[in-house]
Amino acid sequence: MSTSTYKVSGMTCGGCAGKVTTEIGKLAGVSSVDVELATGQVTVTSDGPLDDERIRDVVEEAGYEVVAG
Repeated sequence: MSTSTYKVSGMTCGGCAGKVTTEIGKLAGVSSVDVELATGQVTVTSDGPLDDERIRDVVEEAGYEVVAG
């Protein structure tokens, strides 16, 4: 198992968090997605290492942005 954490900006409500969770959860190998709405922290657990660029693409397609930090 592998765990990666991302900071996502633009999420303002439970619906936003749900959208990000759903979209990331569709990626192959992802077993769970946990969103901390107050901080924008998204923790992704997967079968192996994730492609950070693919996570960024999926988050952007959902209407949000992965930011540094």
